[in-house]
Amino acid sequence: MKLIGKLFLALALTAMVATGALAGTLEKVQQSGELVLGVSEGVAGFSAPDSNGRWTGFDADMGRAVAAAVLKNPEAVKFVPLASKQKIVAVSSGQVDLSRGTTWTMKRDCKQGVDFTVVLFYDGQGLMVKKSLGVSKATDLDGASVAVVSGTTSELNVADFARANNIKLETVVFESKKEAFNAYVAGRADAFTTDVSQLASLRAGAANPDEHIILPEVFSKEPLSPFVRHGDQQWKDLVTWVLFGLIEAEEKGITQANVLEMKAKSTDPVVQRMLGASGDVGSFLDLDNDWLVRAIQAVGNYGEMYDRNFGPKSALKIPRGHNNLWTKGGMIYAMPIR
Repeated sequence: MKLIGKLFLALALTAMVATGALAGTLEKVQQSGELVLGVSEGVAGFSAPDSNGRWTGFDADMGRAVAAAVLKNPEAVKFVPLASKQKIVAVSSGQVDLSRGTTWTMKRDCKQGVDFTVVLFYDGQGLMVKKSLGVSKATDLDGASVAVVSGTTSELNVADFARANNIKLETVVFESKKEAFNAYVAGRADAFTTDVSQLASLRAGAANPDEHIILPEVFSKEPLSPFVRHGDQQWKDLVTWVLFGLIEAEEKGITQANVLEMKAKSTDPVVQRMLGASGDVGSFLDLDNDWLVRAIQAVGNYGEMYDRNFGPKSALKIPRGHNNLWTKGGMIYAMPIR
């Protein structure tokens, strides 16, 4: 019994040491003075450099909000472009501190060394074809070739769709979305598949956008969530609650322009807690009480981020749909800040 007890203690200590080794991203970010953010290789609306080389988009905004909360500087972000097949390993290995929104799946969550935070964008997979192909629905593509990206959920989803609808689709696999899309445009595949939002983004950037149509079928669930390395609960909590804070800010009418006025004048106890006018919720994250004020000042609330990158103020003009607040018929919902 004594031997078993000693063995159990040794195993417990080993687990504690291993857990400790995984922890500490907040300390690392604060010591280095920058947040290392994994982004796409360039997808308008999500993350892409502008004409001056500055990264813009929904995922870039998300990273700046976290940097503002943690480092008091939304520009203290190092952007690392990653191919789809690299993004999981880059986070699990510690190469980046936080990664862009990616489909939250069981395998990734349980077996690939990462933890997801908050679903910020509800999407689904679709298919794009050239108008000249003369098809109006996905089932018309029986026998067609489809360009897909390796290391994504798209390949399995399109195979499931073909099997479920008793059609044959030949997948042509490429390393990146741009490579797959360009191959499709060049005629090396009859269709191109990825999330509908990214189809809209890539079509908007094409030489002749009107030559391409997105077919009506959406045949998968693609809940996109930023993710962090597994085992660092403190960092996961921090990222999660910064993002919840941006969602709650929209619900409470707190904007980039009025956040300081709301902090000074609002009598809503929830707003007072959120913005640090009362209580001490910043201590829950090991931050000061202006953490959320800084994040909102940096990028605005969730709705402002959406409108700027996907909505009426963007080239994409994607209706909010499921990505509206739960109070407006959507699925975007923040946990209570208290």
